[in-house]
Amino acid sequence: MAVTTGTATPTGAAARTVLGELGICLAVLAAVLLWMGPSLYRQDLVFLAATYALVALGMYLPFVLAGSLSMAYSAYAAIGAYAVAYLSVKQGLSPWWGWLAGMLIAAAVALVLAVATRKLSGFYLAAVTLLFAIAFEHWLGDATTITGGSSGIANIPVPSLFGWDPPRYAQVVAAIVFVCAIAVLIDRLRRSAWGLSLSAARENAPAVQSAGISPAHLTVVALAVGAAIASTGGALFTVSVQAVTPETFGLDLVFLAIFMPIIGGRGSAWGAPLGALIAVGVTLNMPGYQGSGELLLAVIVLVILLLAPGGVIGWAQRLLRLVPSRKPDRK
Repeated sequence: MAVTTGTATPTGAAARTVLGELGICLAVLAAVLLWMGPSLYRQDLVFLAATYALVALGMYLPFVLAGSLSMAYSAYAAIGAYAVAYLSVKQGLSPWWGWLAGMLIAAAVALVLAVATRKLSGFYLAAVTLLFAIAFEHWLGDATTITGGSSGIANIPVPSLFGWDPPRYAQVVAAIVFVCAIAVLIDRLRRSAWGLSLSAARENAPAVQSAGISPAHLTVVALAVGAAIASTGGALFTVSVQAVTPETFGLDLVFLAIFMPIIGGRGSAWGAPLGALIAVGVTLNMPGYQGSGELLLAVIVLVILLLAPGGVIGWAQRLLRLVPSRKPDRK
């Protein structure tokens, strides 16, 4: 006779994890769609929040897990946007090829930049990558044959699915689903052996190296994967506005992306999309604060750092732990 214990089997635990992640995705989708409704303005806000979320998710792996602060993510987003614009408008190819090309180019640029700055960290790494982002923005304005110069590229077609041109509402739903899928993927990576090694290398690199793992290689891979994800944010933005200019992805995007996981919660990849929603809502959708949304957001970040270092998700988890669990009475 088989004896059952309270310990869950790995298969059962994995199934509950998948169901939990699916439940989170459906809850996020329902909440955002309910808030958005038929308003075109709110649809634009959701598109912008999805763009911010993808850039923040791209920064999550190298910044939050590896502790490597690269400021070049505005350039990676611009690469994704211009890859879609150039291949679809100037070469007549499907925009999907631009999505793929943007991810590969952004990852390759991140690899080269990571190798070139492998001996830098902290302020020096941030300064060098910041200069790269500035130089890249100026290059976009000068490379008129490729980027269209300061005028950029317009009339970018929307990607079609087997000949079907999705309407605006369907595009927004697809953007939300895509962000949720990336968040699930990164959260899985965070809890995998690779993600745990990456976090351990941030805290104690010699110990990880003694186990036969190269912390430098882990960081380089994280930077490349993060750059590829950030490029999809730029590609998604072109779907929203169907145009791109060199000023579209400025340095303010990177600074906002740094604070998004702090606002939402660094303990989970879901903190980046949540922080993106809060950042967009505060800076662009607060009546009476449109002129000082960035100031209000800075105050919110300061309050979170002082009172809830775990972000909104960490604060919510702490509240749930304070709720007493009811136990059945034993007779």
